[in-house]
Amino acid sequence: MTDQRIQGAAEQFGGKAKTGLGKLTGDAKLQFDGRFDEVKGKARDAYGRVVDGLDGLVAKAPVEYREYGRKGIDFARRKPLLTTGIVAGLAIVLGGLGRRR
Repeated sequence: MTDQRIQGAAEQFGGKAKTGLGKLTGDAKLQFDGRFDEVKGKARDAYGRVVDGLDGLVAKAPVEYREYGRKGIDFARRKPLLTTGIVAGLAIVLGGLGRRR
């Protein structure tokens, strides 16, 4: 289990606690903050699952490519937000290239 998954689970738990406390006290802002933390935790957990899955793919890759794969995964672990932005940008560019005019 990666740090991303652990942090995600902790954020989800904290968010649920905030949401419950907000419901008890009638504090709408606390409920919103709690729900936001839950969603953020789920996203972080999902990101951690993807990175963990990539570890398995790197292990199955040809020997000459494994080091490059490990470097990429290490970068993704250290900079999750930047990695997400890069992947999203590539998806937009590739989606635009594949569109017929």
